Amino acid sequence: MRVSVPTIPDAVLRAAGKRAAISPAAAVDRIARFLAPGNVAVLTGAGVSVDSGIRAYRGEKGSYLNPNYKPIFYHELMDPTPRGASFRQRYWLRSYLGYPPVRDAQPNPIHFALAALQYASVAPHIITQNVDGLHHKGIRHVWDDARRSEGILELHGTLHRVRCSHGHTVDRATFQDMVGVANPEWKAFAEELERTGTRPRTNPDGDVVLPEGTRYDQFVVPDCTSCLLEGRRNSTLKPEVIFFGESISAQVKDRSFEIVDMHAKLFIVGTTLATFSAYRLVKHAIAQRKPVLVLNVGPTRAHELPGLEIIELPAGAVLREAVKLALGSKADRDPVISNMLKSGIVRTPPDGYDDPIPSSPPPDMSSAIPSKS
Repeated sequence: MRVSVPTIPDAVLRAAGKRAAISPAAAVDRIARFLAPGNVAVLTGAGVSVDSGIRAYRGEKGSYLNPNYKPIFYHELMDPTPRGASFRQRYWLRSYLGYPPVRDAQPNPIHFALAALQYASVAPHIITQNVDGLHHKGIRHVWDDARRSEGILELHGTLHRVRCSHGHTVDRATFQDMVGVANPEWKAFAEELERTGTRPRTNPDGDVVLPEGTRYDQFVVPDCTSCLLEGRRNSTLKPEVIFFGESISAQVKDRSFEIVDMHAKLFIVGTTLATFSAYRLVKHAIAQRKPVLVLNVGPTRAHELPGLEIIELPAGAVLREAVKLALGSKADRDPVISNMLKSGIVRTPPDGYDDPIPSSPPPDMSSAIPSKS
């Protein structure tokens, strides 16, 4: 099976940088005028979470710009043969160590600015390609689970649940505990990383880089406990994330189009739109003659589509002020919105494509690294 990582067309990349520059002040004004009338749908990507310490896929220093980066594909991860089992060992070891930084990540000012738009009913629905759950964290103090599920569509799933090949699900925290019990040396190593504040280079899908020579074949992927209760062993599990080569469900696809259809405009933030599941929503909006505004650094797959308005600036530099301007006096009068527009951490990821963990293991943890012999 041949599956490739979605990319931006070469013609778009060659034309990058030719667009007229816009000042932050002008961008704030334009975005505010676009948002102020309301009835806006929002589509977000990995660029929104960069200020929370999670790297983007394709932006500057993104994993997919590194020619040495090799993601695991859906057919590899779910392969029932011993070859598939080896892929799962590699994936789950890296994900076991990479998940805590995603779990602990906090919303940045972009998440809270978008949450303010949702709470104010200016942009009541967000479609996100992100799997980190940060849009939920940004509004969970005022919206319950049901309201968040209705207002936030996770187009590519979530890292915070795990599903087996027979359809059973378990929350990620429970699965992390299961992995730790099955792999006590790696559990000790993970605990030492957290104790010392060492943070691995985490990709948006929770994957990390490990040192060359790591013995993945010694890692134990636990069996699904629900399958065990049904009398079978099954360690074919994956997070509820859409992997390359996997299709989103018909329900999620239909809901994404429904959200675009029910709003007058589409506001796109922090994404190159390289994946077809997002790109087709933009094409759909344009076909319906809806105004579409893109706020993103660098080229996108949709750059050559007619009728698209593009602002090439970091969202973190302009979005909060644009939302304040769009909401007018409500930004100060409403205590919930006012607090949202003052909230958010900024913790940009460290440099480096391949900064594996540990660069040099702590001496007292060397026994926790499986032998390379």
